[in-house]
Amino acid sequence: MLAVYVPKGNSLERRVVVSGEEVPDNAIWFDLVNPAPGEDKLIEARLGIAIPTREEMQEIEVSSRLYTEHHARFMTATLMCNSDTLVPKTTAVTFILAKHCLVTVRYDEPRPFMLVGNKLTRTCPQTATGETVLMELLDAVIDREADLLERIGMDVDGVSHDIFDPKGRGPEQGASYIDTLKVIGTKGDLTSKVRESLVSLGRLLLFLANEAEGMRWSKDVRLQLQAMQRDVLSLSDHATYLANKITFLLDALLGVVTLEQNNVIKIFSIAAVVLLPPTLVATVYGMNFKNMPELEWQYGYPLALLLMVVAAVLPYFFFKWKKWL
Repeated sequence: MLAVYVPKGNSLERRVVVSGEEVPDNAIWFDLVNPAPGEDKLIEARLGIAIPTREEMQEIEVSSRLYTEHHARFMTATLMCNSDTLVPKTTAVTFILAKHCLVTVRYDEPRPFMLVGNKLTRTCPQTATGETVLMELLDAVIDREADLLERIGMDVDGVSHDIFDPKGRGPEQGASYIDTLKVIGTKGDLTSKVRESLVSLGRLLLFLANEAEGMRWSKDVRLQLQAMQRDVLSLSDHATYLANKITFLLDALLGVVTLEQNNVIKIFSIAAVVLLPPTLVATVYGMNFKNMPELEWQYGYPLALLLMVVAAVLPYFFFKWKKWL
């Protein structure tokens, strides 16, 4: 699908270009979503650029993601997608600046695109260009990454409370160990994806900052770029902190599980040791040899029972005295 945004007063009008239609000459944003055959050719003819293929967008080399060709700037970043679902993922999105127009090529639906599209159709500067739309998109992407990290931080704090707070709903009282492990694994995976996205955004912003001089951007836009770079750097540091905390919680939970297992084994071991002396006494007096004088005693049976009780109680109090229980 090819959607174009054209100026209309103090806003942008979104139009979907169907097969056979011409691209409006005054369009400043071309949004290619899962482009059908021929749609990329319309933009290539309109702006004189080559739209990268999906395979080219997935290249991880910096030189394949950030480059200048025919006075157009090609920038590919990794953005979060489906982050509000149980299966979040990353997707490659290409931004192309050419002739003061912006071309975006994507094969998924990152939420910032919908937010920025709705915003620009309501209000937009009359002098808006492709550069203006790009800055709006990057700002929305960074805000989205920050929201994700805030949500991950709150969830991680909840897991920490479950594990360490004895008065809270610990894993043995509420969520099972398996559920807690799943939460930790899910948050760790989401954090790693956010970190990957922030790294690609940082490289893109650095590339833009270096190209701003050649594109003759105003001082205000350059200051905005610098602010975005600082935000991405701070978010990357926070993502690293969260990743370290998640690793710590995983180790702590595994330690708690190990301690619980050791306590169970300890109970069985103590029970075996406590019951061993009575078992020995019962085994001795269970032998029916002819020359066993105790078999003829009148009080032999209660004495044997008393001896078994004493043999069980003494080890128990010995363990309590040693503080092994």
